[in-house]
Amino acid sequence: MTNKKRRQRETDWRLFLRLVPYAKRSGRLFLVSIVLLVPLSIAGAVQPILIGEAISLIRGETTALPFLQGISLSQGLNLMVLLLAVTIGVRLALQSAQAYMVQEVGQKITADIRSDLFEHITSLAVRFFDRTPVGKLITRLTNDVEALGEVFSTGAIGVVSDLFLIAAITLMMFYRQWQLASLLLMLLLPITAVIIYFQKKYREANYQAREELSELNAQLAENITGIGVVQIFRREKLNAEMFKAQNQKYLREVDATNYYDAAVSATLEWVSLVAVAGVLWWGGSLILSKSLTFGQLSEFILFSQRLFDPLRQFAEKFTAIQAGFTAMERISDILNEPIEIRDPEAINANGFTTDEEGKTGEIRFENVSFAYKPGEYVLKNLDFTIQPGEKIALVGPTGAGKSSIIRLLCRLYEPSEGRIFIDGIDIRDLPQAELRRHLGVILQDGFLFAGDVKSNISLGESYSLEQIQLAAFQTNVASFIEQLPDGYDTQLRERGTNISGGQKQLLAFARSAIRNPRILVLDEATSNLDVGTEALIQEALDRLLEQRTAIIIAHRLSTIKNVNRIFVLKHGELVETGTHEQLLHQGGLYASLYKLQLLGN
Repeated sequence: MTNKKRRQRETDWRLFLRLVPYAKRSGRLFLVSIVLLVPLSIAGAVQPILIGEAISLIRGETTALPFLQGISLSQGLNLMVLLLAVTIGVRLALQSAQAYMVQEVGQKITADIRSDLFEHITSLAVRFFDRTPVGKLITRLTNDVEALGEVFSTGAIGVVSDLFLIAAITLMMFYRQWQLASLLLMLLLPITAVIIYFQKKYREANYQAREELSELNAQLAENITGIGVVQIFRREKLNAEMFKAQNQKYLREVDATNYYDAAVSATLEWVSLVAVAGVLWWGGSLILSKSLTFGQLSEFILFSQRLFDPLRQFAEKFTAIQAGFTAMERISDILNEPIEIRDPEAINANGFTTDEEGKTGEIRFENVSFAYKPGEYVLKNLDFTIQPGEKIALVGPTGAGKSSIIRLLCRLYEPSEGRIFIDGIDIRDLPQAELRRHLGVILQDGFLFAGDVKSNISLGESYSLEQIQLAAFQTNVASFIEQLPDGYDTQLRERGTNISGGQKQLLAFARSAIRNPRILVLDEATSNLDVGTEALIQEALDRLLEQRTAIIIAHRLSTIKNVNRIFVLKHGELVETGTHEQLLHQGGLYASLYKLQLLGN
């Protein structure tokens, strides 16, 4: 579905309703800030009347306020100054309190939306991240959420305040003089139409500007992540030109939004001057016909300014409001993404089972097929069983589907057809946390988070330092950790850039060992290690594999001679099964691959 179609479906009202639950979380604060708008609006609306009546007193004209009749000029002026001071004091005091509350509500809503969006994103299936650049997601979590917060902190509440003030002024005007009030009200109709028109145009331009910003951030994230490749292949100039071109696209869209924003402000300014001129012209004729006092004319000149002041302020909030709704559209796109992989509603009460000998870790694929894209199957009708404690190697050419099997087993993707069982339980009937707690996965490129060594082994779980040290000792990586500047407290940079690839792999072994998984998955786990370190890890690995089911992906076929069985894959199908010697004797695909590697060596 295109962005255009999605925007047509998500109206402003529907988008606003999505924000209501967040406003309810700060309901009391939000309600108080709204209630304060009533005295603020009344105080602002009566000020022109007080000034007009003071002018009528000075000129000796008849006043409409009963309490001014029968008192001296000085007493009347003193009373009007006192009342005017009271209204000014009310507005100053309440406006400050209301503005603070609005800002606080806006910040809370921003924080809540960011937290919910992050939680939703991290719950999405890996399939979503395959098609979505990281930079675009970062834009959603930062720029778009901030823009959305502005809707409440400076936009939405401000617009409600302006509407309250416009309503109060309109009522006061009709109470004082209906003819001039009608004139000013008629001028509001065309300006409303103009604002609606520019609102639509600004909205379209702002949405496109944010799309271009997402693309800009995506390019930035990609270049920073791949800076090594950029420099090695001397792509600095080319990438800089590509970034500059994208930056210009973004600039053009921002210019369009600025144009429509400026057009609204200029139109409002022009109409407000026309309103004052109209009041002077018609009011002057009414004064000449004795139908209006000079004080009342002064009131309506102030009314005309006060009436269009909220519209001017709306023009200032226009950008924040439209940018906020645009951001909500883009955030809704993410929040509307379905969470494909969910925990079962009814949790399996029996948990994992054991066989007659007390072993666990049976894996069974039952007619499993899988496609990343509809109709393009990378795994086809896989049907096999791995016994508890059995060591299996997955072998095959690049693209045969080895890694896809691991992703399905870890439930990062759902099978297109068929079912996967661990110890007789369909993995879809298990909570994801429970499933992955029993799977130890060591990939070729171990990912490290920014933080110390021990937190990269425990990964937020409540393991003691003694348990962490024991896991490191059991996997022969303790000596490496102790050689680091601060040992287990050594701070690692993002992705572990301050240690070698082999050292990152060592920490991945300790990370899996501490969890004592029943199933171990190794994807070229020793490929980044030097010969000496690999010998140490191999010794630890032999201990780690004891009494555990293991699936090993290895491109160096010489490392898997001693596994129980070898599964040979080709184009997503299981074409051969057997031991190393059996497969060599068969003279099939495995034998060909093995001979090619021997020849290469």
